[in-house]
Amino acid sequence: MRSIDLNCDMGESYGRYILGRDEELMPYLTSVSLACGFHAGDPVVIQRTVENAVKHNLAIGAHPGYPDLQGFGRRKMEMTPEEVEAMVLYQIGALWGFIRSIGVEMTHVKPHGALYNQAAEDYQLAKAIISAVRRFSRNLTIVGMAGSILVTIGLDMGMKIAQEGFVERGYLANGRLMPREYPGSIIHDPVKAAEQAVRLAKEGINIQQENLPENIQIDTLCIHGDSPNALDVAIAVRSALEEAGIIIKNFAA
Repeated sequence: MRSIDLNCDMGESYGRYILGRDEELMPYLTSVSLACGFHAGDPVVIQRTVENAVKHNLAIGAHPGYPDLQGFGRRKMEMTPEEVEAMVLYQIGALWGFIRSIGVEMTHVKPHGALYNQAAEDYQLAKAIISAVRRFSRNLTIVGMAGSILVTIGLDMGMKIAQEGFVERGYLANGRLMPREYPGSIIHDPVKAAEQAVRLAKEGINIQQENLPENIQIDTLCIHGDSPNALDVAIAVRSALEEAGIIIKNFAA
């Protein structure tokens, strides 16, 4: 029977600024990717989010991004592969300290925002990210956009991979996410997000390569925790997946 992981990006509050309803979302998820302080998150936020994730028995991964608090890591930056590798390794290590302090293990690494999107297309950037993860631990799973260069290089370098789909984002014909400024790029209706979740879990993503369609199986589905209606989406998605007979479990289980 088909199974799927249901993940959410979390720990993205900072100081006095609260973003997302993290703990309310956790009962509907199987894994979380936590900001590591560069695009969002501070030490106290990271610590509390790790503790809550453990309480809810969720797989915990790092969500490293560009050092861009003001832009929330969604703006492209020009960095050398050496800089990217060191930056990602630094953030993994920061989160790992909190995770290990309470006796659990990190399961995965998922790049954030512009870093994630660039790594889907940029060979050198993707390789730098994977090299950082590999240096830290070959047991970690790399979460990447389905059919992306990050996924291909990760497999070539012998890493475990989880191919990701998005329940509340629109897709282009080539299987890439629609830019956020495009009409229809964000799916606000929880019912439509749930329908997309079931479709992605069952059918995967159709990607056009040299005019030949290819379906990529999805291992994990993402809900953006910073969306205003993220809780409604999570409830609808979880219910729809269960009604469709899809087993919901984390990819580290």
